[in-house]
Amino acid sequence: MKDILQELDLDPYLAFHYKDSLTGLYCHSIFQITIDHEIKRAQRYGKDFCLALIDIDRFSFYNENRDHSQGDIMLKIIAETIETNIRSVDIAARYSGDQFVVIITESDLDSGIKVAERIRESIERNNQSSLTVSIGLASYPGDAKTRINLIGKAQEALQNAKIKGGNSVYSFDNKKLVIIDQDNSTIPNILIVDDIPLNLKMLEAMLMPEGYCIVKANNGHDALHLVSKYNIDLILLDVMMPGMNGYEVCQQLKANERTRLIPIIMITALDDSESKIKGIQVGADDFITKPPNKTELLARVKSLINVNNINKHLADIKNVLMSIANAVEAKDKYTQGHVERVASLAVSIGKKLRLPQKDIEALWFAGVLHDVGKIGIPDCILNKNGKLNEDEWEIMKQHPDIGYKICLPLENTLGSALQGIRYHHEKLDGTGYPEGLKGDIIPEVAKIISIVDYYDALTSDRPYRTKMSKEDTLNLLRQEAMSNKLDIKTIEVLIELVSNN
Repeated sequence: MKDILQELDLDPYLAFHYKDSLTGLYCHSIFQITIDHEIKRAQRYGKDFCLALIDIDRFSFYNENRDHSQGDIMLKIIAETIETNIRSVDIAARYSGDQFVVIITESDLDSGIKVAERIRESIERNNQSSLTVSIGLASYPGDAKTRINLIGKAQEALQNAKIKGGNSVYSFDNKKLVIIDQDNSTIPNILIVDDIPLNLKMLEAMLMPEGYCIVKANNGHDALHLVSKYNIDLILLDVMMPGMNGYEVCQQLKANERTRLIPIIMITALDDSESKIKGIQVGADDFITKPPNKTELLARVKSLINVNNINKHLADIKNVLMSIANAVEAKDKYTQGHVERVASLAVSIGKKLRLPQKDIEALWFAGVLHDVGKIGIPDCILNKNGKLNEDEWEIMKQHPDIGYKICLPLENTLGSALQGIRYHHEKLDGTGYPEGLKGDIIPEVAKIISIVDYYDALTSDRPYRTKMSKEDTLNLLRQEAMSNKLDIKTIEVLIELVSNN
């Protein structure tokens, strides 16, 4: 390996200050100085060079399960292997704990890839502990023209090598670098989790020809990290893994609101009902027994990815609807936060009444959208500092029908929430609007939204009055129920919920 100390005009008698005491490679600070030196040389003589970042796959897991002295021995072996496989003009250094860096001098990207592959193959071939390395490459000046940017590009390439399961070389060259596209929904990203490399390769070989983007993890901790960082469409999850097993991974993902809808297929050699029941309890969507049948695997993967696309579509619709509701609230300065409070309290009441899940979802949609029709009401009426006159009130009473018509194209998604939007001002005695419905003709969702909307309106400031106390509001609701205007059953649940807060 090239002795850079002389070129940098550093005292060779103080070499121990510039070398890593464990591996004997140059230390991080010398690497930083050297890369600046190489950039100047490249600028002067027009010679390209490459930077290779080398990371030991699963080294932390290796250390956790052995004495740390064995980890130190492994670092020395990796360092020696790197030195053996580079030229005398190249420079190797220890970059951080389990990472190394090599400056491959006077080399274009293709030459740098060959050197990196030689290092990777030698480590895989000679290492008796099953450790492998991932390598990220970037070239100067092709990928970056400053030290910081060049290191950053190499780190990005290394990250993609790790994402793809390790034991691989990636360059930052766009033709060679594979990056998970979080915006391109036409290419589903499938995460495969298994501690046995052969199983990962087998599943990857089955799925890759179908056009899926494959991401691999060797253990549960890595799987959780990848799911938190990338847009994963489906997970194939091994059950029996050291450390965190598949059940634990599944349970954590299904308990997280952001990841709970990602379909999980558990792959296991345990073909018994007890194992499957446990999988169901932690939220698994499907099961496949090892070794998987390719036709069966592809069919189940395709089916669950379709389900995931539908869930994503519904989530997008929810976001759009919430944006519309927020736009309406922005028109009315006195109702800030009203729709979220109504939706939340309505859902809580629905759960207390043990309504079906579809009605719970309808209550959320209706709570968010019940006032969306106010977007068609003039601001001078919405924000009038006083009671509305008769003509103004007739205009205000149009908002349930306006909201219904706005949301009607989404009937397949909203279902009975449309009834909540249109009829949330109806009264049991027929004195409400827009149609004067009576009694049980009024849909359940509308009855609940009506009461929650009324409660939140009375306990909030309005242009023409200050808010009422919780106690006075609940007394007024009881009186309305006794006058056969509001549903007493719903009011009793409301009183129970708000009294506990």
